[in-house]
Amino acid sequence: MTPDSSPRTLSGQTALVTGATAGIGRAIALRLAGLGADVIVHGRDAARGAVVVDEIAAAGGSARLITADLSDADDTRRLAAASGRVDILVNNAGIYAFTSTPDTDAASFDLHFAINTRAPFVLVGALAPAMVERGHGSIINVTSTAATSPAPIGAAYGASKAAVELLTRSWATEFAAQGIRVNAVSPGPTRTAGTETMLGEHVDMLGRGNLRGTVGEPDEIAAVVGFLASPESSYVNGSVFVADGGALSAMPS
Repeated sequence: MTPDSSPRTLSGQTALVTGATAGIGRAIALRLAGLGADVIVHGRDAARGAVVVDEIAAAGGSARLITADLSDADDTRRLAAASGRVDILVNNAGIYAFTSTPDTDAASFDLHFAINTRAPFVLVGALAPAMVERGHGSIINVTSTAATSPAPIGAAYGASKAAVELLTRSWATEFAAQGIRVNAVSPGPTRTAGTETMLGEHVDMLGRGNLRGTVGEPDEIAAVVGFLASPESSYVNGSVFVADGGALSAMPS
């Protein structure tokens, strides 16, 4: 969570962060709470969510937990209804399976799009109208460099995130005149429990593919989200911020 000396630029606002019980989502929830927002922590695991809520409370912030299954459109709409007023929506929840196309069955493909793409679409459709009525709001989508960097595995995941980047620009165009800003953060390889479970001690090898030479940390991604949620980014709309340590292709030849 941000230090107490940080400006509480989000005081009086409510932020819904999906997938906030671990990894990047947890870091985002802590960051926004540190900036003064009342945070709605979403996740599937009530026990893990309660831990995050307690962390925020222990640091002097305000948070509550709502569990929901984002693979179910009706349950996603229930999450939106239960959240009430939302000023900041962070669509962070996602799944990833880095398998080849022949090894990705239809059920896995559909699940990627249900959680990674449809759930943000449903939440924006449910929550944006009230933002329009109030004349302000910030929607931040967490995508992935997999959306723009083709790889021999993980096509379904990359496609689901590429769709979210298109939605980001579409929503920015649709809602800008009503005072709503829509942006995205595209993280490169980031150290989380998920990546460490998948790669074990090899997770640091991912960082060798960028100019900095290290993987990202969840707090580094959360800092970008905090900026996009705050008034400091008032002139930023329809942008996708890449946080990947610098692509090696950016090096001069």
